[in-house]
Amino acid sequence: MLRPVVPRLRSHTLLSYATRTKLRQQQQQQQLLPRYSRNYASSSASGAVFNWQDPLASNTLLTDEELAIADTAERYCQERLLPRVLLPPPRIEAYRDENYDREILSEMGELGLLGANLQGYGCAGASTVAAGLITRAVERVDSGYRSGMSVQSSLVMGGIHEFGTTEQKEKFLEPMARGKLLGAFGLTEPNHGSDPGSMETTARQHPTKSGYFLLSGSKTWITNSPIADVLMVWAKLAETGKIRGFLVERKDCPPGTLETPPIKNKNGLRASITGMIQLDNCPVPAANMFPDVEGLRGPFSCLNSARYGISLGVMGALEDCISRARTYALERRQFKNNPLAKYQLVQKKLADAATDAAYGTLAAIQVGRLKDEGKATPEMISMIKRQNCDRALHNARVLQEIFGGNAVSDEYGIGRHVANLFVTQTYEGQSDIHSLILGRAITGVQAFA
Repeated sequence: MLRPVVPRLRSHTLLSYATRTKLRQQQQQQQLLPRYSRNYASSSASGAVFNWQDPLASNTLLTDEELAIADTAERYCQERLLPRVLLPPPRIEAYRDENYDREILSEMGELGLLGANLQGYGCAGASTVAAGLITRAVERVDSGYRSGMSVQSSLVMGGIHEFGTTEQKEKFLEPMARGKLLGAFGLTEPNHGSDPGSMETTARQHPTKSGYFLLSGSKTWITNSPIADVLMVWAKLAETGKIRGFLVERKDCPPGTLETPPIKNKNGLRASITGMIQLDNCPVPAANMFPDVEGLRGPFSCLNSARYGISLGVMGALEDCISRARTYALERRQFKNNPLAKYQLVQKKLADAATDAAYGTLAAIQVGRLKDEGKATPEMISMIKRQNCDRALHNARVLQEIFGGNAVSDEYGIGRHVANLFVTQTYEGQSDIHSLILGRAITGVQAFA
């Protein structure tokens, strides 16, 4: 039975659950585990044991609470999410049919997985690392599912929690934490992807209705937009040219003022729902505007939280690729009936991927700790987002070679991860953009046009 994370459990219940988790992991240490189960290295009287699933024992850096949260997330994802990705006919499949089940966020909300690192308003109040471990568990199944959750938790809930008024927080955060109210984050525009400062979406004072703004413009590649109840839209004030954030409630938009058409036939993130936001003099009360934050500081702060989640999330996708490739290499026999795992090139591919996954996980844990201490910089997050996304994509592509022609079939999963990881390398700051951010920090010279 799946258990919710804090605060819906008393702390002593959570810790006893963590203890049970550790005991089960120790019992499994010497056993050959099922393909998707997790096994954590631990010391014993006979000495430390190398664990290919956690090569550098990163789990020894986690608290009991974080281990319990990670275990809850892993079990939910493997038991409830994984079966949805590919289903036998005639069931609707998340990946092949580009179908996203809205109930997923409600299920995550029931377990306390949404906005897990936020304080109050029904949120778990866990650490940044714990929230990252949740994204890792979700992305181990599919990056599309993690994208839908990240938008809800980091971008929208995180933005409201950091910049919203007391009234905005009380109105939106608790139903969003329960997954009963869904959010979308509108920054990227059709003509301005990596250059949000040039956005064309505007907000002007309503000419006849006091206390209202009229929003006009378009946003694109917006996860959750076709099903979102509240859309966080960033727009330039017509009077000042300053960028401000608005919470657009779908139920209050007159017909014709808000459209959110889906974007279909994607090559990646097919298990998530993506669309546009089209605003045509959409009335939004001034009470739904963030009161103090202006410029790009607001959206970039939200994006930094989401980028941190991505940095651990893609490690989950890479780890699943390693597990699938290892299993295939052990089972597939070629050339005098030898398993592929016997050959040096195959072992090198697995060693490279496992090393990058282990290093990336350690780096993300370190930055998460610094973030909770108020010592993390945006450049640190750029570094781990860029590096982990790049290495996850590179290694997934290389591991794909182990499958030969079978990699073409989505039943083997590896090609799906490769397609998804190309998107994670591109969105929320394309890899080259993060390179320039780091280059500016290292040299002090601005390379952006």
